[in-house]
Amino acid sequence: MESIVYKVNDIVWSNWLVYLCLLSGVYFSLRTKFSQVRNIKVMVKLLLSGEKSEEGISSFQGFCTALAGRIGTGNIAGVATAIAWGGPGALFWMWAIAFLGAGSAFAESTLGQLYKEQHEGQYRGGPAYYIEKGFGGTAFAKAYGLIFAIVTVIAIGILLPGVQSNSIADAVQNSFNLSKTVTAVILVVLTGVVVLGGIKRIGSAAEFIVPFMGGIYILMALIIIIVNVGQLPTVLAQIFKGAFGMDATFGGILGSTVAWGVKRGVYSNEAGQGTGPQASSAAEVNHPAVQGFVQAFSVYVDTLFVCSATGFMILMTDCYTTFNETTKQVVYNAGTSFTTEQIGPQYTIAGVNTLIPGFGGAFVTIALFFFVFTTLMAYYYIAEVNLTYIIKKLTGGKSSKIAKYILVFVFLVMIAFGAVKSADLAWTMGDIGVGMMAWLNIIAILILSNTVMKCFNDYERQLKAGIPTTEITFDPISLGIKGATFWEEKCSNTNK
Repeated sequence: MESIVYKVNDIVWSNWLVYLCLLSGVYFSLRTKFSQVRNIKVMVKLLLSGEKSEEGISSFQGFCTALAGRIGTGNIAGVATAIAWGGPGALFWMWAIAFLGAGSAFAESTLGQLYKEQHEGQYRGGPAYYIEKGFGGTAFAKAYGLIFAIVTVIAIGILLPGVQSNSIADAVQNSFNLSKTVTAVILVVLTGVVVLGGIKRIGSAAEFIVPFMGGIYILMALIIIIVNVGQLPTVLAQIFKGAFGMDATFGGILGSTVAWGVKRGVYSNEAGQGTGPQASSAAEVNHPAVQGFVQAFSVYVDTLFVCSATGFMILMTDCYTTFNETTKQVVYNAGTSFTTEQIGPQYTIAGVNTLIPGFGGAFVTIALFFFVFTTLMAYYYIAEVNLTYIIKKLTGGKSSKIAKYILVFVFLVMIAFGAVKSADLAWTMGDIGVGMMAWLNIIAILILSNTVMKCFNDYERQLKAGIPTTEITFDPISLGIKGATFWEEKCSNTNK
């Protein structure tokens, strides 16, 4: 069974998916004339504006909720894994996929807002919704949307929670000698209390935890960079030379450098994966493109800030070992020697310990705990949105509280199970789920790219006309966009 799982993962995460992630980012970047650079001021302004409502959360809460899903074990263990198998150059490709992925994130989150629905007093949306509505509601569109929803519930609701909880359980046990069972109980209780409160409670918790912990983590990285500033030119040279095989030491693993950089970049920032649109759809905004801009910026925060913080803490302190992915032999040993079993948080812990001996374990563990906790909150919401979609399709529109409580139970069980068990197989199965979501979603947003551009051009046109961002409006009918029933009704009520 394990052999089959690994083979399936190799197929799903073949070079074709790597190319698809990169090319879709290039495509949307070119079509929006690199909006991710031109409109950074707009992104920040929109991020801090907007009000929540009875049905939806604020733009900032939507940003933090999506960021909660993006910032997790991938920002610590994932970066270390990329460096371990791809060398310093992998960090460059994480940056590249973040820069290009911001274009994909804009597209998917704009579509999420465009085709959202109001269900039981809350906004719901995401790839399953925009695949069905954007493709015209045909039998194929409904089947496509249903497949995406099923894959998402399995990947996000069942496979990946255990990966997150396993990382923190290991770290807590190593740093504080606390049993994995105790950690499992704490995680289950805290997560259960928050997720049962719905998206508003999740948004409120994320709004506080994400900026607080993310800021402290980046501050620690800045201190380490300042202390080791003499190493900065060497590290930057290693990153850029390694990225293109120009460093003889890492030249033989260039394929792994690109693949692991893109793979872990997508896993971390989730651009194009289809998870960001779930949270962005819940936001109360006056134009679909608003959450497109906000979520594009969240990709920057995740990778260019948090992942880079981890990468520089590891590289500037020489606390890493790079291995050949095929032979598992050491390619390069920096100042600290690691085994393949130590790939992960131990790299970052060792880096922090160079600044304050013995402090690394506690700091990284606490940071990881908050990152994992917020990720689990976001995971549950994403799983619930897609489960609701599935139930509605199977029952003809009715929802099911029983199904929701079953999901909560299974989700919490998987958190507990993952915390006390080995996660090697779970990581691979989780990667399969993430990869399948990316395949399905990226193809969909490329097909719907003209609709994305209608929203984008409409927003930029109003900006250039000098209309304040708070007064920009959206009328899908005038733009020739069909299926955006929520916005059609909103526009109709406004005109009345």
